[in-house]
Formats: sequence, structure tokens, C-alpha cells
Amino acid sequence: MARKTPSFWYPQSPEQLSLQARSLKPISWLYKFGFRLHQGSVKAQKAHIPVICIGNLSAGGTGKTPTCISFMRHVKDAGIAKNPFFLIRGYGGAERGPLIVDLEKHNAWDVGDEPLILARHASTIISADRYEGTNLAALNGADLVIMDDGLQNPGIQKDLKIIVINGEMGFGNGLMIPAGPLREPLDEGLAKADAFFLIGEDTASVADILPKNIPVFYANLEADANTLPSKSKDYIAFAGLGYPKKFFDFLKYKLGYNIIEEYAFADHCPYTRKDLQILRQKAKDAGAQLLTTEKDFLRLPGGYKGNIHTISVSMCFENPEALQHFIAHKILSLTKEAA
Repeated sequence: MARKTPSFWYPQSPEQLSLQARSLKPISWLYKFGFRLHQGSVKAQKAHIPVICIGNLSAGGTGKTPTCISFMRHVKDAGIAKNPFFLIRGYGGAERGPLIVDLEKHNAWDVGDEPLILARHASTIISADRYEGTNLAALNGADLVIMDDGLQNPGIQKDLKIIVINGEMGFGNGLMIPAGPLREPLDEGLAKADAFFLIGEDTASVADILPKNIPVFYANLEADANTLPSKSKDYIAFAGLGYPKKFFDFLKYKLGYNIIEEYAFADHCPYTRKDLQILRQKAKDAGAQLLTTEKDFLRLPGGYKGNIHTISVSMCFENPEALQHFIAHKILSLTKEAA
């Protein structure tokens, strides 16, 4: 069931834990115990083709999907792989896979919203069993798999592990679920990384705690100018993301939209007709228009998508040449090892 990200996960001062966080710490210890038990009880399987995992240490939206798309573009542009595939669990969809996403056939209720966005850029497989997903990719001619999320999945070996970090969110209060946003102990997670992608301005001072021997690539989220609606109107923004504040701030402070109201829904929220009826009435009463993300738009019920604006975004790396060199070097090393 989709849930909203608790506000106490991201306090203004991480050193000052809220009462809610302190009260949930014992459950976090149980979560950590269960995490380590699960990690040790499953033997990782080696895929037949290289697997690059782009994941995070925190629950919620750090920007993995646009990062994966940008990463795929660099892989293709540099000729690093001839037929790379995306692999993703397909959260929110009814299908468990493994199956190849078909944009003509599948919708968000089948495979989830993120796979539909990924499939616009490259062949995409959803699979609850990541190893079986790589097998399907290899059978269909893939020579590389880029895995969106799954860093904590112990069932498959990752040849290259990249951790995406949002510079504003950082690691929140530094505690594990449910007291904080971390999916695993911070020190253990940082130690497993082959590279870090730091997204946006580093207001949380994340760079100060990252291992000094691991490369950090900086990137920023940019809007596609061709998708921008008029800035002369008032808007009501809504989003069901892990960290919707990031989207609202992006609209207001980076793009300069006049957002008169904001509505945050749970991550991967399956919108109902009632939700849209309420939002449309609020927009009508305020003389405003509705604005949301591409992911949210895909989850809107049929018949309620008209006159709702979306903005396409992409991840832009500050030093793309260095990133391509890093990827090429790592993939070449993997190829030599396989030989």
C-alpha cells in the first residue's frame, strides 16, 4: 500500500531527532536485524550479461528513473553496449514478470508507472525476480542490463553499483525505516558503492561524508522546454512521489511557476475518480489549472486526463565525458573478466 513519506524523516536539523523518530528506533533495530537476516539467507546469482544497478539508500524519490534514462543515453551515445535493456521490479503493477513492457499493450495498472517511462527510451523488462529478468533480457539479445532500483536485492550480483543521492534530501535523519528513510545501515551502504550520483545542490552536505576513494558525478534535473505550459496562469500542483516537496519546489523556485496550492499524495498513489473530481473542483474555484508529473499522469483514471499539464524532465550531468569514460572503463573490465 502506498504511503506518504513522514515529514520527521527529513528534519531541518538531522541532529535533533523528533519524538516520532526516537519512539520508532526500536522498530528500526528490528528492521535492521531482518535486513541482515534476509541478505545472508539468499545466495546472489550471477547473470549471463553485465548488470549495472542504479539504486539508492533511502526510501522515496531521489531521482533514480530520470537518472537511469540519462545513463542509458550515455551508454548508447558512447557505443558502450549495442543492445542495453532496462530492468525494474514494476512497483504498483499487477504483473510480476518477467515480461517485456509493451507500450501498445500495457498500462500503469499492469506494470507500474516507471516502466512505461523507461520503455520510451529502451527495451524494458519488469520482473520481481531480477535474475529471471536478466535471463529474459539475454534471450532477447541484450548485452547489458541497467537495473532501476534493487540495490538491496540480494538475489542477483551487481557488476557495477551506483548510488543516487538527492543533495537536498541527503540521508534524512540517518535512521533506518521506520524511524528514518534508510533502507540499510548508512556506513554499509556507502561502502558497497562503485560511484555516486549527487543530484542537485548539496544543501545537506552529503559530499562531506562520502568515501573519498569513490568517484562522485554531479547532475541536475532540467525541464524539457518543449513541454513547459504557460507561466502566465495560476496552477494547482499535485504529485504522488516519495518526496513531493522536491517537485513543488522545482516548479516554484527553478521554473518560476505561480503555484497557489500543493497536494501531496502517497508515493505511487493509484488515483481515484473522486481524487480527480476534488482536484478539478479546486482548480475551477481558484481559476487555476492542474499540473503534475509524467509519472502521476500515467496513474490518472481514464477520462480524467484532459486539461492536466505535465512537465518532462531529464537528468543532465555536469561532466558527461568523465561519466562516459568511467562507464566504458568499467564495462571493458567486466568484459575482460568474463573472457
